[in-house]
Amino acid sequence: MTRFTQTRRGFLASTAAAGAAAVLPFKAAAQSSGTLRLRIDGDLDVLDPGFMTGGIEIEAQKQCLPFLAQYKREGDTVTWEPTYFVDTLEQRDATHIDFTVRDGLVWSGGYGPVTAADVKYSYERMTSSDWSGYFEALDRVDVTDERSGTIVLKEPFAPFIMVTLCHGPGAVLSEKAMKDVGERFTTEFPAICGPYKLDLTPGQRALYTPNPDWTGPKPAFERVECPIIGQVKAAELAFEAGELHCTEVAADTLARYSANMPDGAEITVGGELQYMWLGMNTQNPKLADLTVRRAIQHAVDVDSILQGAYSGTTEKSYGIVCPGLLGKRDATKYYQYDPQKARDLLAEAGIAGLELTLRTLNTQERMLAAQIIQANLAGIGITVKVLPLDSGPFWEMGQESKGDTWQDLELWLMRFGTTPDPYEATQWFTSDQVGVWNWERWTSEEYDRLYAEGTRETDPARREEIYLRMQDIMEETGAYVWINHEPEAFVHSSDVVVSAAPTGELDYRRFVRA
Repeated sequence: MTRFTQTRRGFLASTAAAGAAAVLPFKAAAQSSGTLRLRIDGDLDVLDPGFMTGGIEIEAQKQCLPFLAQYKREGDTVTWEPTYFVDTLEQRDATHIDFTVRDGLVWSGGYGPVTAADVKYSYERMTSSDWSGYFEALDRVDVTDERSGTIVLKEPFAPFIMVTLCHGPGAVLSEKAMKDVGERFTTEFPAICGPYKLDLTPGQRALYTPNPDWTGPKPAFERVECPIIGQVKAAELAFEAGELHCTEVAADTLARYSANMPDGAEITVGGELQYMWLGMNTQNPKLADLTVRRAIQHAVDVDSILQGAYSGTTEKSYGIVCPGLLGKRDATKYYQYDPQKARDLLAEAGIAGLELTLRTLNTQERMLAAQIIQANLAGIGITVKVLPLDSGPFWEMGQESKGDTWQDLELWLMRFGTTPDPYEATQWFTSDQVGVWNWERWTSEEYDRLYAEGTRETDPARREEIYLRMQDIMEETGAYVWINHEPEAFVHSSDVVVSAAPTGELDYRRFVRA
């Protein structure tokens, strides 16, 4: 969930199709039309940038709202560039970013031109939102005139543009429209300014059609249809049948396509900025004893998960900092796979006959991973019930604002996406995130202090020390078993050029025809 100028391997790497057709031959029927068909995995629940879950909500925001900056790829380097929405965006010094909104941009619904005051409202509002961590460095936005202003930071924060402005939290909203809807919204934008307008049919699809108030360049595709297909396997079949132009693929399919690509298809990898782990609720009575959590850490065979659930297509994880980023660990520090050590720790804790529930998204890889963990823990005398969930209830289960499920959480499989800077990944585990995204529910004054230091530090060597230590602290809690860094891989028609962020979100307006 953040970004920084970094040289990385694998970002947006397009690999050309090679070899014979796959078992189910790809049909190119829909590819000459003016409609782009893409899969989404569930309903869009909260489009408000301050209170969204992320992922497909960010994809929607990119089509309908202004942003000041966007990702730019130069070889293996991911940097940023100004968007169409601005005439200028310049970092004047370490704490001042000047911008000028493009003239002629208008909000829908008669809300008038996009102004610097809208930028000020949007960004200052984010400081008290669920995504406030992205704006911790923000002091204020000074408005110079109707279209110009300056983003003023409290202190130097080098990745601010990459971390904040390029991502979903950097969306700009109409101040007037927001005031008219009580300053919060869910599934309907109060006003839009982008190439597309959005219509939702709950449980079925999201449809993007031309925004009649848009004065900017037209996208390559007039319409974007996004049917809801919950299961990756079903989406892969839809692609192979010619019903989708692009879809995310599962690990086993990625391995299969890499060896035997369908005719007329290619693979694009958005990045490896994903980190997955087995989480444990430190406040649940069954898991309150660190010795029990440590036993579980030693019991899980991560290598078997990588092969059995991911067909060897993912890199093993040792923390939350992803491949190619400052502070990535190359080993665990406090545990390793050792079933006998796990049994000894349970005996030391005086635990026998422990029963736990493991919650996971209902996807093939997660279910396979959960079943391997279930078998691993059975081997040390812990009975695990696997509870598969759809995306809606899964993403709400640890948030206190969404109900009482957090009180019953025991074990879960979680994957977060991040951006090209270690700062972003670390923000979800601070003390103030307990009950929001820190579902493990631990607190550490040292972690919080280091987090604050990491946002200010500009020396790379010191930053690396900070982020390595922060991951040590996380592992010391016993609440994590690190699993993998999963690539965001998309199969797509070879006559469509995919625009995928390093974090994996697709930007439909930037898709072009090959």
